Amino acid sequence: MVGQRKRYSTELKMKVALEAIKGHKTANEIATEYAVHPTQIAQWKKQALDGLPEIFSRRASEQQKNEEELIATLYQQIGQLKVQVDWLEKKSRVLH
Repeated sequence: MVGQRKRYSTELKMKVALEAIKGHKTANEIATEYAVHPTQIAQWKKQALDGLPEIFSRRASEQQKNEEELIATLYQQIGQLKVQVDWLEKKSRVLH
């Protein structure tokens, strides 16, 4: 008879991986505390550490995208204001 695979919540994985990264306890101590195999703890720790650069680069790229959108909006407003100023200057010359 084949046993069912255990499913662990994201919160538990995060908590266990963080404990492993901190290094205050051994993998066996963490395994006993959370009823998880030490190999699984090592895998979750590796996944967490491998994912860290993506988190920071994604945040930087999102910030850069937001800045580019802001700059594009500002250039558009500058263009509109320039057209309005030119129109007003032309109108004021015609009236005088």
